[in-house]
Amino acid sequence: MKVWERTRLIVLISIFSAVVGVLVKSILFPTPSKIATSFYLPEIVPLDGWQSLPSFPLLDSSSISGRRYQYINNNLRLDIEMRYFVNTSGEVRNFIKSYESISASPQIKQKEGIGFYGMFTHQDRAYLSACINPHGFSTFTARQFKQNRNLYDVQFNRLLPWLLGQENLKDERCLWTYLSIPVKSSPPEVAYQNLENIWFSWYKWWSPRFPKP
Repeated sequence: MKVWERTRLIVLISIFSAVVGVLVKSILFPTPSKIATSFYLPEIVPLDGWQSLPSFPLLDSSSISGRRYQYINNNLRLDIEMRYFVNTSGEVRNFIKSYESISASPQIKQKEGIGFYGMFTHQDRAYLSACINPHGFSTFTARQFKQNRNLYDVQFNRLLPWLLGQENLKDERCLWTYLSIPVKSSPPEVAYQNLENIWFSWYKWWSPRFPKP
């Protein structure tokens, strides 16, 4: 074997050993999470066609931050609850059950450019809920959330920062959104259409403003 071939082999073995060593270390001794663990939802979020009312924080031990927003339009009252979660499965049904004490059977829909969301009625109110993701589109189920992580988080340009412990390979954060309006005397479909229009506008405002890691 020539000298240069031997040298190249030694260099390649050294690089491979270093990569394997870092990989093993990151798996067996993971570094502390680099995700954003402090974030405060703004007091005011603009919503076209709606007058903003005072908002107030939602305090609990499971979410990093939470806030309830209120709006009014032609005597129609809109409530929007937002909670910021980290290291979550993204299962919105569990959020609804835990925080609202409702066992919902939502109708799950998908909007191009927005993502998945679920709608249901309960005690004369119509609800729309979804998880705004750090990468990719909105999700409602844990499976959709996991698919987003595999599709949008596991990218080649994120491997080196992950190996060096600078970033998490999968960004398991969620801005859980929970909208509701009264059904009144109209069919639920009317309220659903209203909620969808609100949600599309709300998502487009929040998506580029997702907390940075």
